[in-house]
Amino acid sequence: MIRKIRIILEMIKFEHTIFALPFAFMGAILGAVVMEQRLPSWAEIGWVTLAMVGARSAAMCLNRLIDAAIDLRNPRTSNRAIPAGLLKSAEVLLFTVVSFVLLFIAAANLAPLAMKLLPIAVVLLVLYSYTKRFTWLCHVFLGLTIGLSPLGGWVAVTGGFNMAAWVFYVTIALWIAGFDIVYATQDYEFDRKEGLNSIPARFGVAKALWIARSFHMVTAVGFITLFILTDLSWVYLLGTLLAIVMLFYQHWLVRPNDLSRVQLSFFGMNGTLSVVLFLFAIIDLMVVHKW
Repeated sequence: MIRKIRIILEMIKFEHTIFALPFAFMGAILGAVVMEQRLPSWAEIGWVTLAMVGARSAAMCLNRLIDAAIDLRNPRTSNRAIPAGLLKSAEVLLFTVVSFVLLFIAAANLAPLAMKLLPIAVVLLVLYSYTKRFTWLCHVFLGLTIGLSPLGGWVAVTGGFNMAAWVFYVTIALWIAGFDIVYATQDYEFDRKEGLNSIPARFGVAKALWIARSFHMVTAVGFITLFILTDLSWVYLLGTLLAIVMLFYQHWLVRPNDLSRVQLSFFGMNGTLSVVLFLFAIIDLMVVHKW
C-alpha cells in the first residue's frame, strides 16, 4: 500500500502543490486582514491547507484517469503510472474519492459560504480534463479552476469577498492559463495529430507563446492592482516587481524554435514565483503592518 501511495504521489506531482498553496494562504491572510482586521487562526490555516491538498490531489488523479488512453498514445506521457501499468484505475479512483472526502471535511470546518460554493469547485475540477476534447480555451478553464485557490482561501476565512478578491482570482487564473499554454507547446504535434484542442494546436507555437505573454502581462497588472486596492506597502510592491521579472524571464527561456527549457520554466520558475510573492506579502503584513 505504501508503495502504491508513493507511486500515486509521484504521478500527481504532489510536491507541486507548492504552486497553489502560497496563493491560498495569501488569499486567506489578506482577506482576513482587509475584511475583518485580523489574522486567520492556525485552525483556519490548517483547514485551508487540507482543502487545497485534497482538491489538487483529486483533480490530478481525475486528470490521469480521464486521459489514460491519450497518455498511452503520447510518447511524452506513455510512461505515466496508469498507461505504464504501475497503477490500476480502481486504485487511482479510490485515492480520488479519499481526496474529495478530505476537501469536503475541510470545507465543512471553514466559513459556511465555503461549503455552499463547494459543488461549483468540484464541477470545475472534474470538467477540466474533458475541455481539450472540445475547446482550445482549455488553458483558460484550467486557470479559472486553479485560480480558485486564492479566492477559496479568501472566502474560507472571511465568508465573503470584495473587489480585491476578484482581482486576485483573475490574476492567478491568467497566470495559470499562461504557463499552461507554454507547457502545452510540448504536445503541439501530438495534439494536432490526435485532434485535441489547445492554443498551440490551434494557432501554432509562436502565436501561442505570444498569447501566453499577453496573459502574463495582465497578471503583472493584476498584482500591481492588488497593491492599489489593499493596504499593502512597498514591501509587497518590491516582491511584486521581483515576481514580474521572474514571470517574464520564463518567457525568455522558451523560444518557438527551442522548447528544451519548458520544464525549467514550468516547474522551476512558477513554484519559485508563488513562494516569493507570498513571502513578501507576509513580511509586509507581519513586519511592516505588525499584524
